[in-house]
Amino acid sequence: MNTPSAALPSELWGCTATQLGELYASGEASPCEALESVLGRVEAIDPILNAFCLVDPERARLDAKRSEKRWQLHTNLSPIDGVPTSIKDLILTKGWPTLRGSKTIDPAQPWEVDAPSVARLRAAGATLFGKTTTPEFGCKGETNSPMTGITRNPWDPTKTPGGSSGGTSAAISAGMGPLSIGTDGAGSIRIPAAFCGNFGFKPSFGRVPAYPLSPFGSVAHLGPHTISVADAAAMLNVITQPDSRDWTSLAPHNLDFKQNLNQGVKGMRIAFSPTLGYAKNVHPEVAAAVRQAVQVFVDLGADVDEVDPGISDPLELSVGLWFLGSATIWSGLSAAQRELADPDFRDEALAGLTQTALEIQSLNQRRALLGAHMRGFMENYDLLITPSVSVPAFEARAAGTVPFDAQTFLAWTPFSYPFNLTQQPAASIPCGLTAATKHQPSLPIGLQLVGRMFDDATVLRAAAAYENVRPIARPPM
Repeated sequence: MNTPSAALPSELWGCTATQLGELYASGEASPCEALESVLGRVEAIDPILNAFCLVDPERARLDAKRSEKRWQLHTNLSPIDGVPTSIKDLILTKGWPTLRGSKTIDPAQPWEVDAPSVARLRAAGATLFGKTTTPEFGCKGETNSPMTGITRNPWDPTKTPGGSSGGTSAAISAGMGPLSIGTDGAGSIRIPAAFCGNFGFKPSFGRVPAYPLSPFGSVAHLGPHTISVADAAAMLNVITQPDSRDWTSLAPHNLDFKQNLNQGVKGMRIAFSPTLGYAKNVHPEVAAAVRQAVQVFVDLGADVDEVDPGISDPLELSVGLWFLGSATIWSGLSAAQRELADPDFRDEALAGLTQTALEIQSLNQRRALLGAHMRGFMENYDLLITPSVSVPAFEARAAGTVPFDAQTFLAWTPFSYPFNLTQQPAASIPCGLTAATKHQPSLPIGLQLVGRMFDDATVLRAAAAYENVRPIARPPM
């Protein structure tokens, strides 16, 4: 690699996908060099963080060589051609086992299918190099499982990276590849993005096609984890392309999520709700950092009202529908497989099995009312701002450490799950750090930006405006 400009990181692993594309185009760096830098970073850092359950250097090197040749011939397939990319281990990836963090799945079987998002990334030339850790079946907001153990936070390895896309978020923040794709059923992109200090985006439901559809139903979304908003927009341009295997996916479109990314927020109508009207235990440093971040939007010319959307806590709805999904998976396991399961997943599934058909129908009807209410509320606003999570990252712990119930499952993240129920686009972007103490390093704090349904572009535009003032920082490791 030639000497980079002063604006670029000193190592290729520290570059964004956008920066790598520019370096490839100019000939200052190659996909092979970028991959080797990322693989070296994985070798150095992942023994501490445990963010990967699979790394395939040889296959990735072959792909990087093909990409390098395309860039040399000016025939690159996309702006992310040759960018090192990882996949959460809930998402089918041809040639690699997708074990979903579970000992119940046999790795010795044909793995011949790419999920739609993986197929689009591969067609765009992204260099796929590994799969990131997840709790069993993505069942919780921290990343631990009997299969892969505990994944840790790059800002402080004694803390959780969150979940269920914890491996993905830890990898992105620590420089182990600039692009990764995660899933979000109750906050599983935004929680780890907040805890690890990266950008995580949950698009409108159906924006990113899925196959197979999640057993957790229409609360489950797929989206990008990146270290910059521009990278997320570039990735969305690839993974939102239609796929007939997902009958719930949105119609084909010609959206370019990068097109209006830098238009700013002047005149944008923003609702700021510090508690959504019901969150009672927001950490004071989280509350203060989010309020300061809102002032940035005011300074940039947005019209901000401090107002609650007028909803009650939908924890019961989210937990009930989520546990139903767990029960669905559990019902397909043999007695021997159940013996291997994560105790937290088991407790979820058993709770789900107690629900009657009428109770489930009631949950869905109440969810519909919540969705309709939020559609009405958002008619008056372009954006809703809240904290991403009510607390900073807590202690990393093994599966089954604490009694498992609705409170331990989701009560500490009251801002995330409502917008899975309503299917709105929502992102988390870092907005500050907690104060360091003698025994505790600083930890990231996340700001959540929620958009109107289908208006993913406005969420990205607002996030880019904020990032331009407050750039995203890497952890000091």
